[in-house]
Amino acid sequence: MTINTDVPVAATGGGAVAGGPGRQDAEGGTSAADLVLPLVAVGGVGVLAGYGYVRRTRRARTRTTPGVGAVVGAGVGVGVVSAQPPVTPLPVLERQAGASLVQADDCLRTSREELTFVQAQFGDTAIEPFVRALRDAERELSAAFAIRLRYDQGVPEEDAARRHALAGIVGRCAEVGRRLDTQAPAFDQLRALEEELNASLGIAEARFRELTGRTGSVDATLADLHARYPATTTTTVTGYVEQAKDRLVFATTHLNQARQAADLGDTGQAIRDLRAAEGAISQAGTFLNGVDRLANSLTTAAELVPSTLTGAESDIARATATSPTGPLHTHLAHAHTTLTDVREELTRDRPYDHDPLDALRRIVQALLPLGGTRDGVLGAAAWLAGRSDVGSADGFIATHRGAVGVEARTRLAEAELLLTTDPAAADVPALEARELAEQDVRVHGNPYAGAADAHTSGVGGAVLGGILLGEDPDGGPPLCFGGPATRKRRGVPPT
Repeated sequence: MTINTDVPVAATGGGAVAGGPGRQDAEGGTSAADLVLPLVAVGGVGVLAGYGYVRRTRRARTRTTPGVGAVVGAGVGVGVVSAQPPVTPLPVLERQAGASLVQADDCLRTSREELTFVQAQFGDTAIEPFVRALRDAERELSAAFAIRLRYDQGVPEEDAARRHALAGIVGRCAEVGRRLDTQAPAFDQLRALEEELNASLGIAEARFRELTGRTGSVDATLADLHARYPATTTTTVTGYVEQAKDRLVFATTHLNQARQAADLGDTGQAIRDLRAAEGAISQAGTFLNGVDRLANSLTTAAELVPSTLTGAESDIARATATSPTGPLHTHLAHAHTTLTDVREELTRDRPYDHDPLDALRRIVQALLPLGGTRDGVLGAAAWLAGRSDVGSADGFIATHRGAVGVEARTRLAEAELLLTTDPAAADVPALEARELAEQDVRVHGNPYAGAADAHTSGVGGAVLGGILLGEDPDGGPPLCFGGPATRKRRGVPPT
């Protein structure tokens, strides 16, 4: 295509355009040159449009991020590039679901602790709405843990279904928090700490004095257990009296600070210190109760071992008569060996030179493949051993929940369910829960190890126990009745 290079001349009046062969003749006709200029203009527009199309096509092919396209052409239209939302990896969803379970479990535990103080002040009738809320929340959390347990076992298998299961866990945990948060305002209204602060302080101080008086007798009980049983028997409560004293030191500090703040009219600070002291008092009681529970379980187990042996031997004899060489033969041989070992331990010079709870566990586990461990003396033995192990794991997690993760809590939830349906099978996940929780605590360590007064003030133990949120140098605000949306409301109001 040839482009005319003549310099155009501006039109004058209404006359023709001058300049070369494209001018109009005197008779008003049109020359061939007059047709060239429109064609040139049309061709130029086509070239520009084609060039724009090529550029847009190349950009669309090389673009790596989805989004909305730019205006195309010369204001001709808008092109939109559709994009799928990014898919969150399963490990990320698993961590989110695990964090939801831990938070919901902590909220339930904290709510129970504070409710005991309200019950002591106002009685059972006044707290019925909050007890119902706790039970409803517990059912939701149990369902969430059941989903997590199946998930850990590989059910369901498909990725889409597993994502749905994790979403179900998060949803259930959110419902736990919602039920507790909904009752938090009514709970505060009943407790009315701004008006009833002195009465609430009196209840906490009375509970503190009672536990302080118990530490000496519980320490003596633990010493007696050390003398009567092997060291492995008391491993689960080793150091519990010292940890109870640590929580009571923390409680002493905050009860005193609460009184001082109340006298100065600083009600917000007094409420915060009271709630922190109550949490420490509750955990001190958990430590001391753990020692007494073990002592009582060992005494009952020692009385139950002989009759359990007799019942187990009868079951073995019946099973041998009906299936002497069948598929149960290996199990029968193992059960017979276990009972023989326990019998020999009972006939030694020191009859208490063995762990009677462990003896019951071994008998029950040996008879488990044969059936018959749910009734009679074997059923009682299974329930005693299972209850002791579940209580031990639950107490440890409650007093160290600031460091314990979702795996230990899931095994505990499994053990609690089995204790009501199949006690003989409950002790295995209960023991696993305790072991996993101890591992979490060892990995977590003491975040206040370098603080000069962390040990003497008990702040480190309070953070480890989940009494304080651990967000500030002083341990952060204390937790209270309610879910995630209200868990910090006992903090000091901003000034």
